[in-house]
Amino acid sequence: QVQVVESGGGLVQPGGSLRLSCAASGSILSINAVGWYRQAPGKERELVAAIISAGSTNYADSVKGRFTISRDNAKNTVYLQMNSLKPEDTAVYYCLFPPGYWGQGTQVTVSS
Repeated sequence: QVQVVESGGGLVQPGGSLRLSCAASGSILSINAVGWYRQAPGKERELVAAIISAGSTNYADSVKGRFTISRDNAKNTVYLQMNSLKPEDTAVYYCLFPPGYWGQGTQVTVSS
């Protein structure tokens, strides 16, 4: 069994920054192909960023240049550094560990 726990969300003003953490414990197959997703009220869950393998990442167009995904293999933790936040970034952010383990989500609210 794998447990995935996200943290680091909160309320931030437009232009601010947050760093989300996603820690996994248990029988983890791989820290590759880990993704950060988000779901805003009334919208479908969407992929924000993914770390495919060593040095390979993928970002949604809406966050390119503002968000950075990274990982700490020793801690089985994946991070999402979010800079220049906008109100449209407001959502619950989820982490997905392979082959299909979701965390409970962490709320990010960008508002003045």
